[in-house]
Amino acid sequence: MYAKVIVDVPAKQTNRAFDYEVPASLSKWVEVGSRVGVPFGPRVLQGFVVELQEQTEVDAKRIKPIQNVLDLVPPLTSELVSLGRWISRMYMCHEVTALQAMLPAALKAKYERVIIVGDESEDQSFLDMPDIEAIISFVKSKESVSMDVLLEHFSKEGALIKELLSTGRLAEVQLVKDRMNAKKALTVFPPAGGQGLEEALIELPARANKQKEVLRYLIEHPHAVRLTELMETVEVGASTVKSLADRGWIELREVEVMRDPYSGRAFERTKPLLLTEEQSGVFAPIREAVAEDRHEVFLLHGVTGSGKTEVYLQSIQQCLDMGKEAIVLVPEISLTPQMVERFKGRFGDLVAVLHSRLSNGERYDEWRKITRKQVKVVIGARSAIFAPFTNIGLIIIDEEHESSYKQEESPKYHTRDVAVQRAKQQDAVVVLGSATPSLESMEKTRRRRDRPKPPFTLLTMKERVASRPMPPVTIVDMREELKQGNRSMFSRSLYKAIEERLHKKEQTVLLLNRRGYATFVMCRTCGFVSQCPHCDISLTYHQSSHALRCHYCGYAEREVKECPSCQSEHIRHFGTGTQRVEEELSKIFPGIRVIRMDVDTTTEKGSHEKWLTMFREKQADVLLGTQMVAKGLDFPDVTLVGVIAADTVLNIPDFRSAERTFQLLTQVAGRAGRHEKQGEVFVQTYTSEHYSVQYASHHDYISFANHEMDIRANLGYPPYQRLILITFSHEQVPLLVRMAEAFVTRLKEIALPYTRQQVDLFSEAVPMDSSFHFDVLGPVASPISRIKDRYRFQCVVKYRGEELASEIVGKTVAWFEERSAKEKLLISVDVDPQYLM
Repeated sequence: MYAKVIVDVPAKQTNRAFDYEVPASLSKWVEVGSRVGVPFGPRVLQGFVVELQEQTEVDAKRIKPIQNVLDLVPPLTSELVSLGRWISRMYMCHEVTALQAMLPAALKAKYERVIIVGDESEDQSFLDMPDIEAIISFVKSKESVSMDVLLEHFSKEGALIKELLSTGRLAEVQLVKDRMNAKKALTVFPPAGGQGLEEALIELPARANKQKEVLRYLIEHPHAVRLTELMETVEVGASTVKSLADRGWIELREVEVMRDPYSGRAFERTKPLLLTEEQSGVFAPIREAVAEDRHEVFLLHGVTGSGKTEVYLQSIQQCLDMGKEAIVLVPEISLTPQMVERFKGRFGDLVAVLHSRLSNGERYDEWRKITRKQVKVVIGARSAIFAPFTNIGLIIIDEEHESSYKQEESPKYHTRDVAVQRAKQQDAVVVLGSATPSLESMEKTRRRRDRPKPPFTLLTMKERVASRPMPPVTIVDMREELKQGNRSMFSRSLYKAIEERLHKKEQTVLLLNRRGYATFVMCRTCGFVSQCPHCDISLTYHQSSHALRCHYCGYAEREVKECPSCQSEHIRHFGTGTQRVEEELSKIFPGIRVIRMDVDTTTEKGSHEKWLTMFREKQADVLLGTQMVAKGLDFPDVTLVGVIAADTVLNIPDFRSAERTFQLLTQVAGRAGRHEKQGEVFVQTYTSEHYSVQYASHHDYISFANHEMDIRANLGYPPYQRLILITFSHEQVPLLVRMAEAFVTRLKEIALPYTRQQVDLFSEAVPMDSSFHFDVLGPVASPISRIKDRYRFQCVVKYRGEELASEIVGKTVAWFEERSAKEKLLISVDVDPQYLM
């Protein structure tokens, strides 16, 4: 048997499968998806088995055997291996990079160099020397040992060990291991049924009170118990229990235990709710498709508070009733606690959770629960799409419009597209839910001449549960406030509304999508602005640490008291961040209790859950934060939402700015009045006439979508054409410009021969019409022209016909990498970029 293996070397030359022999001893263990240790040149590397076959075209004498298998159960299914190949082709990355992205960090390989006994067929007479015999026997007893351990045991024999290595009697080899091991805990095992413990109790001397307490407890509870739990319950030390084990009355063994991120938490079980007429209307086609094992993609457009989560829950129940599995994705870690509570409340221990705030050990164990079939539902952020289920019936993507579903590092996949591809492979149903669907998804629900059946089916829910009204939105023009002499960051109407909520003991959510205290620090005498020395970006002032920070590379410096340029003392903080809003609230509303949620306050594990629980329990009057407070949160006493500055996203130079502004305003407005109490929303802006702000104030998604799509169609932007962003970076500008221009020239040359006749071969891949379109813009300097001391240029490809465009760009990148390898120029390709910065 031979295995085709992708080795753990992300390089152009190794981006293919290599043939290895499967030894007879491993034939029962090696499967497609297995991680194996394979010799590659002088090293042993991790590899992924992507195919098994009985013959090979390679000369059998040159084929090396697989050395070991890293997992008893393959961490990747054959379907995930196939998906990895699709990701590699679609997003132009190395196949091993795609496969690595599917594994939790704990399963990333760790390479260790160890000492083993060398060739024993050599002359054995040297073993007569006692020191050498001791060293060889020690290594043999351990099978393999690190150099550090060997030198620690034989500290005076360094020269001798070196000689043994040079003569081949000892050998240094590389082993592949996991970064994480299973957690084990000492466990107490009383004899079956507690037999013999009564006699042991009588045998113990009168003074052995603590040991007697342990025995009495085990007589009453004759089952295995963790040593730590027993010690805590009976209030004894470990030595007391171990002395009983030494006498043979009980047994102490190490037992594997699963790390549980929610241990000690009790989730109140919930029952399915009676669906409203609208909920029933959207649930029926989902239920039908799941029951028929029919691959279909539904776009569920439901206003905030319309009860999408209950539809998700009942769809999953249908899935479980059929013996199938479900994946639920949320865009933000901050949404996970609330979703976990709802899903664990409904499905209990059948739910596993996967997101980046879990420890490596917790993620490792949640992953193993999935591979061992102990769970049926997975909830998590982006990477949970790769949960190793084998019988998926349903994939749900909540808040599908969120840009965080796009991976910003290689492989730069979009979770929505990966989910659709994975569901296609398993004949599963995809539900994309949002109050503000992305225009790309919405366009796929529309019929056209060349598309009588759209790729996505649109389901709509226009009413909130119990016919609760949408909260009225008041747009406040801050230019008028300034004319009236109000220089505060709070308009008079928002100030009055907060005051009323404090009086009524109701709660408020305030959104400002900018963390820190001040956006930039400037000298009012000469105009100097504190900038990052490594990036072309101004530093943000953080008051709590009295530091200026770069939000791109992490550079920080102490707050300046005088201008470094003209030594003036007129240094001022401009712009407003969440820290400054928090300080201002405390000044104008003495005694107000504020919880601030942004990247700075949510770095600790469990911090999201802690802050949101405190707010739910009414330990704060105001929840202030960046966009993480805008989505998915549901608090009964929130009756006021205030947007401090609606223009922060609107003024970013990106064609999606209007769409993101509309989505953010609509989502945050939806946090108000979700239960019995009526809600109210105030949006402060300097561009009150902008269509995205106006449509958001009326909760009118359809009118906004039509308006924005007209603009996109005229400009040839998504969803009417797709984009590929190609970014070049180097430490020298002249070389960077020269290479970027050479790339674009070559790209146009390669694209030129693709005529109309050739495009017919790819007719299925041309979504918009039958003609192939390929346009290259640039190269130009990137909007942020330097990051981490590297200058950046970019070009953008606008195209129709995805496979053909990927092939053209892929060929150009391969040509370019061959010629730029010595120049240390980095090139990054982003298919369907969410940001062009």
